[in-house]
Amino acid sequence: MQPKVSIIMGSTSDLPIMEEAAKILNDFKIPFEINALSAHRTPDKVMEFASGAYERGIRVFIAGAGGAAHLPGVIAALTPLPVIGVPINSSISLDGWDSILSILQMPAGIPVATVAVDGARNAGILAAQILGAGDKDVMNKVREFKGSLKDKILKANQDLSEIKFEYKTN
Repeated sequence: MQPKVSIIMGSTSDLPIMEEAAKILNDFKIPFEINALSAHRTPDKVMEFASGAYERGIRVFIAGAGGAAHLPGVIAALTPLPVIGVPINSSISLDGWDSILSILQMPAGIPVATVAVDGARNAGILAAQILGAGDKDVMNKVREFKGSLKDKILKANQDLSEIKFEYKTN
C-alpha cells in the first residue's frame, strides 16, 4: 500500500495532536505515513523528503509544528503538492499564536492551508476532501462523514427536547 498523505511533525511531542489526522485518514481508508522532521534540526532531510514526495505517491501533506512553526512553510516551498499546516500549542508556544502566524503568513506563491490551533482532525478531513476531488470512493466517504455530522446535531436536539425546566419553552 502506497501512502497518499504524509503527516509530518516537528517532533514526536506533537504526536498526541497529529494522530487525530491519522485517525480520520484511517477511518476514510486513505493510506498515509507519519514522520518527525525538523525544519531547524534536520533541514537536509526535510529537503530530500519533500522534494521526492510526489514520486513516492504523496498527494497531500499535513504538517504540524509548534513555536516558530516553519515546517509547513518549508515543505510548501519544496513541493508543488498541497500542504495543510497545523499550528500546535506547544510548551514553548505563545498560546499557539506564534505557530498560527508562522504557518498562516506565507509569502505569495507558497500557500499553506491553515487549520485551527491543534486542529489536526480538520486537517485530516481537508486532506480527504482534496483527494476526494479526484477520487469518487474518497468523496463518498467524505459525504457519508458530513452526513453523520448532521445526524449528530439532529440527535442532540432531540435529546435536548427531553430536558425539562419550569421556564423552558421548547
